[in-house]
Amino acid sequence: MGKGLEGWSVRHLLMVSVALNVWLVLKLAYYDGNTNFATERIFNGFCAHEKLHKQAPFTSSSSSSSLAVAVGEKKAITVDDGRVINLDHGDPTMYERYWQQAGDKTSLLISGWHSMSYFSDVKNLCWFLEPQFAKEVIRLHDIVGNAVTMDRHIVVGTGSTQLFQAALYALSSPGGTKPISVVSSTPYYSFYRQVVEYLKSGLYTWAGDAAIFDKDEPYIELITSPNNPDGFIRQPIVNRSGGMLIHDFAYYWPQYTPITSPADHEIMLFTVSKTTGHAGMRIGWAIVKDKEVAKRMTKFIELNSIGVSKDSQLRAAKILQAVSDSCEPASDSRNFFENSYHHVAHRWQQLRKAVEESRLFSTPEFPTGFCNYTGRLFSTQPAFAWLKCKDEIENCEDFLRSHKILTRSGKHFGMSLKYVRISMLDRDSNFDLFIKRLSEMRL
Repeated sequence: MGKGLEGWSVRHLLMVSVALNVWLVLKLAYYDGNTNFATERIFNGFCAHEKLHKQAPFTSSSSSSSLAVAVGEKKAITVDDGRVINLDHGDPTMYERYWQQAGDKTSLLISGWHSMSYFSDVKNLCWFLEPQFAKEVIRLHDIVGNAVTMDRHIVVGTGSTQLFQAALYALSSPGGTKPISVVSSTPYYSFYRQVVEYLKSGLYTWAGDAAIFDKDEPYIELITSPNNPDGFIRQPIVNRSGGMLIHDFAYYWPQYTPITSPADHEIMLFTVSKTTGHAGMRIGWAIVKDKEVAKRMTKFIELNSIGVSKDSQLRAAKILQAVSDSCEPASDSRNFFENSYHHVAHRWQQLRKAVEESRLFSTPEFPTGFCNYTGRLFSTQPAFAWLKCKDEIENCEDFLRSHKILTRSGKHFGMSLKYVRISMLDRDSNFDLFIKRLSEMRL
């Protein structure tokens, strides 16, 4: 007989104890076939994404002939491991690999004594706007040519969502007899209605589809162009006296759509999240013509959050600077927009092929346009796919969920259940698995 535990030290026993506990935790945490769908959605839809951080960076290439190289020339065969793919949200993690390769070019050291004051520039209308961030915003717009910045006011916000709320506040009349109507043509961005209705404000109220708005009274119309979710270029619909417009240009960048002219409107919203992929910074900016409107927007942010994080603004400035630097002819970095354009284009090629093979879905066809920034003619390739299920499938969201693909139903955008919105900006392994499943779907 053996000696059992005789001769074992305390250290040996401790190591065995730790190993057993780790094994038990892993057994409980990982999906074993009996995990309910909600738990599986949370674990696989978010936490499991982190393993992709270790992917190899892109190889250098910016030409269209090297598209396969730019998105990974030697990819392993996609194996379906049964996990849930969460393409409901618009988390732009596709951009991670580009920024991994950028390395220290985007690193920023902030000393403990730096940016301690509430104030950034007391002479500026938006007193919490960091001058360096404002400088890089203007520089990037001037390089790309997608927005007029001269003689305009820049208001920074905690993402474009806060700026959207600030714009509603600025355009509403506190002395009005009733709330002003807020409209947007369908399919509209799902968050618009939620934000407007959430606060139950006495200043404004959600009035639905702009195409059927017929009240002879002031209104605010929201125009997202390219549109979220369907990707089309949008123009105002109501066109009545007393109307005020908010233009959301989150996707008016050359990786998504041709830049045909500089946008020039009263209120224009932009966000770092869809420009560079840095959603976690929570930084957006508005370009505003009217000084009084910019003042009221600034006041809203002052009352709402007493300004915007300086650390986030400084980091955003560093990122925007890196993007602008990459666009310069003498740059030693890969052009950010060129690289991103090829990546998104390749994904749309994959999606259209999968849709054709399955014969269960359809996607919109977009007109081509000449991009003044890139000098090429191409069709819009949106950050989201607006997928429609064929006649046999009544509820597209439920059908895709049965294949462990999470999407956002058309009902949230004012449309039927036959539509879903799908993010095109997730990490490569998730997107490749989505394409594999989609191409193999049959009724």
